[in-house]
Amino acid sequence: MQNKGIKNKDVISSVSTETSKKTYKETLNLPKTPFSMRANLAQQEPLTQKRWKKQELYHKLQEKNAANPSFIFHDGPPYANGDIHIGHLLNKVLKDFVLRSQLLLGKACPFTPGWDCHGLPIEHKVMTTLQANKDPILNLPTNEQRQAIRKACQNYAKGFIKTQAKQMQSLLTMADYEAPYLTMSKHFESRTLEVFASLVKEGLVYRQLKPVHWSLENQTALAEAELEYHDKEDVAIYLGFQLKNTETLGNSLGLDTTKPIKLAVWTTTPWTLPANLAIAVNKHETYVILDNTTNYVVVAKPLADAFQEKISENKWQIVVDVPGSQLCGLQYQHPFCQREGQVYSADFVTMEDGTGLVHIAPGHGQEDYQLGQKEGLEVYCPVTAKGCFDESVPDWLQGQHIWKANPKIVQYLQDNGHLFKQETFNHSYPHDWRSKTPVIFRSTEQWFISVDKPLKNGGKSLRDMALEAIRSEINFVPDWGQKRLYGMLENRPDWCISRQRSWGLPIPAFQSENGLFMTQASIEAVSKVFAEEGSNAWFEQDSESLLRYYDPSADPDCPKNLKIADLSPSFDIFDVWFESGSSWFSVIEAQGHKREVDLYLEGSDQHRGWFHLSLLTALGAKQKAPYKTLLTHGFIVDKDGKKMSKSGGNALAVAELLKSYGAEVSRWWVGSLKFENDIKVDISFFDTAADHYRKIRNTLRFLLSNLSDFEQNREDPHQQEAFIKQVDPNTLDAWILERCSELQKNCLEAFKTYNFKQAHQMLSLFCQEDLSAIYCMAVKDRLYCDAKVAPRRVHCQNTIWMVFHCLCKLLSVFLPHTADEAFLSLHPDKESIHLSSLVIINKKANPKWARVFAIREEALKKLEEAKTQGIENTLDAGLVLGDPKDELQPFKAELADLFGVSRVTLESKIDSILVQDLREQPRCERSWKRDETVQQDSDGHWLSKRDAEAVAMFLQKVKTT
Repeated sequence: MQNKGIKNKDVISSVSTETSKKTYKETLNLPKTPFSMRANLAQQEPLTQKRWKKQELYHKLQEKNAANPSFIFHDGPPYANGDIHIGHLLNKVLKDFVLRSQLLLGKACPFTPGWDCHGLPIEHKVMTTLQANKDPILNLPTNEQRQAIRKACQNYAKGFIKTQAKQMQSLLTMADYEAPYLTMSKHFESRTLEVFASLVKEGLVYRQLKPVHWSLENQTALAEAELEYHDKEDVAIYLGFQLKNTETLGNSLGLDTTKPIKLAVWTTTPWTLPANLAIAVNKHETYVILDNTTNYVVVAKPLADAFQEKISENKWQIVVDVPGSQLCGLQYQHPFCQREGQVYSADFVTMEDGTGLVHIAPGHGQEDYQLGQKEGLEVYCPVTAKGCFDESVPDWLQGQHIWKANPKIVQYLQDNGHLFKQETFNHSYPHDWRSKTPVIFRSTEQWFISVDKPLKNGGKSLRDMALEAIRSEINFVPDWGQKRLYGMLENRPDWCISRQRSWGLPIPAFQSENGLFMTQASIEAVSKVFAEEGSNAWFEQDSESLLRYYDPSADPDCPKNLKIADLSPSFDIFDVWFESGSSWFSVIEAQGHKREVDLYLEGSDQHRGWFHLSLLTALGAKQKAPYKTLLTHGFIVDKDGKKMSKSGGNALAVAELLKSYGAEVSRWWVGSLKFENDIKVDISFFDTAADHYRKIRNTLRFLLSNLSDFEQNREDPHQQEAFIKQVDPNTLDAWILERCSELQKNCLEAFKTYNFKQAHQMLSLFCQEDLSAIYCMAVKDRLYCDAKVAPRRVHCQNTIWMVFHCLCKLLSVFLPHTADEAFLSLHPDKESIHLSSLVIINKKANPKWARVFAIREEALKKLEEAKTQGIENTLDAGLVLGDPKDELQPFKAELADLFGVSRVTLESKIDSILVQDLREQPRCERSWKRDETVQQDSDGHWLSKRDAEAVAMFLQKVKTT
């Protein structure tokens, strides 16, 4: 069979010298693109950031979607303290995924970044520096010193806000960085006081002497959210409190009334014994009297054996049982203080450990305090703010620090016959999150927000409203967040909101001769001053200036005969969690949003922090939850599951990661994570992410390189839709459009539910399998070897154009720099892919492709087996496919390329797959195919019909140009 109309001799003789050597490079449509395989991310990403900033990309995106339905997304504020760490990388990149995906979904999604600027973390750093430098500030009078410290803290915070903002942007995150919210701004401080005034209006705020977590190092109250738990070695002791009225109990039980009766108590805090005022038992439990020959000892019956094993080699005799109720009301002598105590019943006394009798110090424990309030006991706390005993304790303890006094107390008990046993043990103990030093429970006068008092509006308590909202109103991602937050709120105590520090928002209470003065109206008046001048005014002005907007005659809560001139500001500051917990009002409502935030996204520690306390403030002020959905991510740990820290030597520095891998690789790693649980990380994980990134980039490069000569305009969505509709469903183009359509649909659904890992996996698989391994391999031949304007090639380019734009847009959520770089290499006249519209691919799947790919899988196995026969190159093979039902006939034109062979024959009479060895058949010198049309010309050159025509068209074009 001869090729009519084309003489191979003419073709060969008319091409260049290089072609005459049987190479046809000039005639091929070789891929070409400025999109380099070498990414140079560390160098190129900063340039992209600058371009985005110059373009005002964030604001243009907001303008583009401004008229669309809104998605309200609120940023939880990190501390303006130190460089960002890998936990910040995780958190900020996840938030950026949310922002970019919501914009992709067509939502209006403004995002204001924030910083928590007040509080102990910053003040602790500043004070450490001042003390190390012996700064003159420390010698100033109290209020002048306070003002100087506040100024130093403010400057410190400003510096790290600038540093962290730059570092966060280096992660390619997008937000309104030019107008962030700061908790130390005048506006924020003023709005926070408005929230506080609402809580005062509802009657939830009170001041009381009660035990709170106390930092001895920083001399301030702490909230649960400001604690860290570390292992600590302590001493535990078993000791005896001797009953005063032994005759009363002894006679009723038939005991020898001349022998002392001691109440056995177990405690892990011997230093709290000077504050002991009572002993608690459980009246519903049974106790026993043990006889150790010299004393009777009272212990709970279920714990008697364990108690004896601890303290004695010889088992003591159980004399008699005694109900717990009979012990109530008995009095005992304190072992070293001139004080008597009494036995009370308490439900919190359990039979799990100890002795079943609990030492009660109302000034040093929450349950102790509650029992003391019930029974009318004094809230006695003989420990000073620095952790030393005051003058109310015995002489030998006065002035002693509690940790140093511990062994002295134990020794005293042993010397005086009150100690049964001592032992050391390790346990998890609360520490101040800044100083990393152990904290104690210590009674001081503090401001509290009640979680159980009914609000004036509605009559429900904060706890009841919070639990109801968690059960029925708030969505949780993942689901376990619901149980965790519910547990935190179900059992929490009242919220201690006051701190004894300098750097913070002052609680606007005034001191007077008759106590403290603060009402809803007075707070609102101070709020107006703070809006004008900021909270520094509290430390610089007198009460008349601070209350210049307050009208006592218009305030129903104003005390009679109040003289504002006689008032003076008090100096407790707010817990920083109250400030950040009010941000739903200070930021979101201030921006004009009148409904709940769609999403809060933070780490799992915020179930006791920002999630938790934002809920309480909003319920108190507005009687509604501030958010619809809470998304929780885990903590970063090393590959062995240990917490990452600089001190532990296992931390990965963000700056080094970006220098070595670039932000895009780091973002791709974040996208791969099942972030709901703690996340293991090792430098090798970034190597894996970098390898995957290169594969993605290579896929994009292939698509782009085959569009270099594609000149048709596909910008019009109607043209796109028309093209998709006319694609033959039995072609590879149709198949990849079907796969791309499914990818697009599933990714958008995943973005709606914040399932970024799922979207990440689908994109990765689509690039590596559907595109690289199948479609791109199959269409290489037509792209490179078909004539430039051959209908099949142009159709393929149309398809690639559609797929590229769809894929690039979806990838832009994870890889915003790379997606933009790829897009602009094809559209240098455009601003950014982020401003482009999503190319919608809606192609119904052809179910018959499933049969084709099932046969392909079998055929590839046969071709692999054929290598043993010497057929290394699949183009040296043909396939004979059994097709008894004519299922493959509609796909005949695509099968050779799809299977990677030179020819495919369909046989209706067989039902198997045969590999043909075509090595003896002629091979096209241009495409290397051994199809049926390859012919030799008179000069001995071999070309297939398709390749000969393509060469002829090339030559014709050369002549005309």
